[in-house]
Amino acid sequence: MERLADRVILVWGVKRSLLAVAAGAFAVLALPPFGFFAAMFLSFTLLVWLIDGAAASPESGLIGRLWPAFAVGWLFGFGYFVAGLWWLGHALLVDSEEFAWALPLAILGLPAGLAIFYGLAVALARIFWSDGMGRIAALAAGFGLMEWLRSVILTGFPWNAIGYGLMPVPLMMQSAHVIGAMGVTALAVFVFSAPALVGTRQGARTGIALAVLLFAAHLGYGAYALYLAPRPAPLPEDKRPVVRLVQPAIDQAAKMDNDADRNAIFETHLKLSAEAPRNGGRKPNIIVWPETSIPFILTDNQDALTRIADTLDDDQILIAGAVRAEEMGPGTPVRYYNSIYVIDGRGQIIAASDKVHLVPFGEYLPFEDLLTELGIQNVVEIPGGFSAAASRHLLALPGGLNLYPLICYEIIFPDEMTGDIKDANALLNLTNDAWFGMTPGPYQHFLQARVRAVETGLPLIRDANSGISALVNAHGEIIAGLDLGETGFIDATVDSLSDGFGTTYPHQTYFWLTEALLILIALISRGGFILGLN
Repeated sequence: MERLADRVILVWGVKRSLLAVAAGAFAVLALPPFGFFAAMFLSFTLLVWLIDGAAASPESGLIGRLWPAFAVGWLFGFGYFVAGLWWLGHALLVDSEEFAWALPLAILGLPAGLAIFYGLAVALARIFWSDGMGRIAALAAGFGLMEWLRSVILTGFPWNAIGYGLMPVPLMMQSAHVIGAMGVTALAVFVFSAPALVGTRQGARTGIALAVLLFAAHLGYGAYALYLAPRPAPLPEDKRPVVRLVQPAIDQAAKMDNDADRNAIFETHLKLSAEAPRNGGRKPNIIVWPETSIPFILTDNQDALTRIADTLDDDQILIAGAVRAEEMGPGTPVRYYNSIYVIDGRGQIIAASDKVHLVPFGEYLPFEDLLTELGIQNVVEIPGGFSAAASRHLLALPGGLNLYPLICYEIIFPDEMTGDIKDANALLNLTNDAWFGMTPGPYQHFLQARVRAVETGLPLIRDANSGISALVNAHGEIIAGLDLGETGFIDATVDSLSDGFGTTYPHQTYFWLTEALLILIALISRGGFILGLN
């Protein structure tokens, strides 16, 4: 290990750059659909050694001294995000004649921008760098802070935060209930970086012991939460609502074609909703369709509401994604919203919720006036783009169930779980990942949705056009589901749909306490390094 560490520390030039990119790309094996979390041990060990060798001229100013470290972090991040997000380009191929020109921006440009956060994380860590355990604490604090900033700056995009690499299965997700995904991210970087101490020896015993203790606590709490902690008493069998998830697997290109195709899409949803339960099961109380599953403005189409009423029994409820139009008066453009409708057995819309957090360049165009002049438009063809709702509110269903609605990628934001969520009985996530085909994207999205269930202590009802649709309990365990690309429906119940599994902890507070502790360790180690005490 020492010989390997020396070789990595001393590598230079193009080889150094390629090694940093490769280390970042290799870390993606920890993410879905692979889930090989051990990959990050190698990646972050290499990253620490590369930072050890990121030297600058002693005469350089502060920026000059930090630049080599920033470059290493940026290259690591570039490899990580290109390997982890290349599938975003698939969305541009749905209408390739219009958007193929933007492929380099999606596959290389976005990763290049996101990699700046990792460059800053490493540069910040370099300020507190030492020769012992403190340097991996500094790296963990830097990554924790920058992953948090990545979730809020420019509307945020916390996709594939490092902590998800330490949460491939429910046993390893439960810590998120206490410290949140961002807290797990900070501690994960410390744990993943610990093997680097073996190669440089200084502080190895203490650092490795602390990392092993943290990893054991991570697994131990997971085992406790899954197998030992008391759970809410399950609802009686006849009181558990049966939820039907409809997964039509409609090709995204077909949704953008003529009215005949749209009518066929609508009828496909109705047919799957009307099928008899399998194996003599109870009929569904709640039927769920995915995001924008109704391919026209529902309130302008009374015949469609009549068809829904004819399909549903009087005591059934349909939850469906649709585009909602709002007339703003003469001379004012119509506003469009990405919405969820709740429709009863008589074809009446009894509740609705609009999307709050829109996708830049997908659902709305930032700096619209300027970019429109340059010929750039939204990927989703809605005149003027979608409008965002001012706030989120619960969907109240007959029978007393309150669902917390999250459309598409809204569920990747831990900080979106606020407000009325304390009164929710379950999370509801409608999405359309058909934009991304049979790529890692839908698997990554599904993992983040499961972690939100664990964080909030609430079951998750998730319906996706092409998958992955599933009922997930409050511990992130899949009760029932349909795989990516599968067409059909599934009926299932969640035993404790009407309750979570315990206290919702102050994740933000615990995250900042974790950051403060890591910075304290880094400062103590840095002080000892400067004074020659280490």
